Amino acid sequence: MHYTNEQMAEIDILIYYGFDTTNQGIKVHSTADAEKIDAVQRLFEKGLVTQKDGGYLTDLGRKAAEHAHALVLMLAPRKHSIAS
Repeated sequence: MHYTNEQMAEIDILIYYGFDTTNQGIKVHSTADAEKIDAVQRLFEKGLVTQKDGGYLTDLGRKAAEHAHALVLMLAPRKHSIAS
């Protein structure tokens, strides 16, 4: 199974959200590229964010964003140390 370009764009949007507070949202402006505008619209339609242009994460959206952040961290390159 491969992720579609649309799914990757949605993951990219979810990664913008922080977890320091539940009062932290985002807004994708109408001047943003179409890929981001479309991705946040799909996230809204799926019930992951509260507004068509971003807003806040829903409970389901927060869980999805947490998973997206975790995946990015797991896939990040790591420096290997050589034990002496």
